Amino acid sequence: MNTATSADIDWWTMLTDPDYLSNPHPHLKRIREIAPIHLDPASGIYFVLGHDAFNAMVRASEMGRDTRLWTDGWSRPESKDRDPLSYELFSEFQRQMVNSNPPDHRRMRDVYEKAFRPAEIPPLLPMIERECAQLLDALPVGEPVDFMTGFANHLPLRVSRNLFDIPPEMDAEMARWNQALIKIGDIMMTQDQKQEALDSLRAYKAYLRGHLADRRNHPGNGFVDATLEALDNGTMDEDETLNNMKGLISGNETTVNVLGNGLLSMLRNPDQFDKLRSEPEHMRTAIEEMLRFEPSINFILRVAIEDFQYGDMVIPAGSLALGLIGAINRDPARFEDADAFDITRRPNAQYIFGGGPHVCIGAPLARLEVQAAVTALLDRFSRIELAGEPVWWTDRTNQRGLQSLPVRLIP
Repeated sequence: MNTATSADIDWWTMLTDPDYLSNPHPHLKRIREIAPIHLDPASGIYFVLGHDAFNAMVRASEMGRDTRLWTDGWSRPESKDRDPLSYELFSEFQRQMVNSNPPDHRRMRDVYEKAFRPAEIPPLLPMIERECAQLLDALPVGEPVDFMTGFANHLPLRVSRNLFDIPPEMDAEMARWNQALIKIGDIMMTQDQKQEALDSLRAYKAYLRGHLADRRNHPGNGFVDATLEALDNGTMDEDETLNNMKGLISGNETTVNVLGNGLLSMLRNPDQFDKLRSEPEHMRTAIEEMLRFEPSINFILRVAIEDFQYGDMVIPAGSLALGLIGAINRDPARFEDADAFDITRRPNAQYIFGGGPHVCIGAPLARLEVQAAVTALLDRFSRIELAGEPVWWTDRTNQRGLQSLPVRLIP
C-alpha cells in the first residue's frame, strides 16, 4: 500500500509534542510501517515517510516549492484579508530561489551555482579552519562547556558573513535576525513571532542594501560580485537580490544543528568516534552518517503544481506535501540496520539537503564546515566526553537541533 488516510493520527499534536521533537524516531517508525505516504483528512496535507516516495516526489516536475500554489497557503492573494501579517511575511519569502518554481528558480539559482560548485568550495577551507581555531581557543578544557553556545552556534554564521565580506561587528545583530527568521515555516509560529520575523527581514534587507552599495567600490569577492552583476544586468530585481543574500546567510542554522546533532551521535557511539580518530579516511562517509542519523531538519515541503502520481496514489494539484526527514533517513527499505550509527555506511542517500532541482545549494559548504570542525576537534583533543544531558529545542517544529550540548574537552 502506497498511501493511508490517517484520521486516527493527530498529526499536529504529534508534530508539536516535546517528546516527539526530542526523539521523533519511535513515532515515525510506527507510522512509516503502515504506509510510506499518509493523507491527513483534516488538513488535506500529505505526509511522506518513505525514502523511495520522497525521492520520487522531490525529483518530479509536478512538485515544486511555490506555496502560492497551495490552495490553503498564506501567500495566496485571498489570504491577505484574513491574515495580512502572514500574507506579507510569506509573500516576501516567495521572492527567493529556494521558494520559487521554474523558470524563476533556475534564473536565480544560476547566479550563485558556480560559486557553490563542489570544485569551488575547497579554497574556503583555510578560512573555515581559522574560524574553528579561534572558537576552540576560547573554550575551557577539562571542565564542562556548552558546545552549542561556545562553538556550533557561531561557526556557520562566521563562515557565511566571510563569504559576503560582512564585518565581524555584525555577528550579534545577524544572529538575532536569524533567530527570528528561523521560525518562518514553523507550525507553532505565533503572530508576535511573525511580526518579529518581518521586522528582522526588513532590517536585514536594509543592512544588505547598504552593504552592497559599499562593496561596489571594493570588488573582488566572488559571492558579492555575482550578486551585484545579477542586480545590474537585470537577472534579479532588488527584492530578489536581497532576499537571496539574506537566505544564503541566514540559512546556516541547518549547519549549526548538524554540528551539534553530529557530535552528539559520535559521543553516544564512542566506538565510531574512536574508529574515525584512528581511521580518518572514513571522514567523508562519517559526515554523511552524521547528517542521516539525527537530521537537522524535521520536514521538507513541496506543493503539487500538477497531479503527482506515486504508485496507486495521487497527490492532487494544489496540495501540500511534507517529507518527514527523520522517517525518510531511517527507512529500512533503503538503509540496512537503519537505527544503527555507522560511519562507514555506503551508500548513504540521506536527505537533509533535499533533492532534485531544489537540492540545497549550500550543501558542499555545509559538508566542508562539518569536516573542518570534526577534524579540529580530533586534532586538538584526545577525548571528548558528555558532561551532562543534552537539551533539544522543543519550540521549533521545522528545525531539529540542540539548545545545549554539555561536553568536556580533554587535551
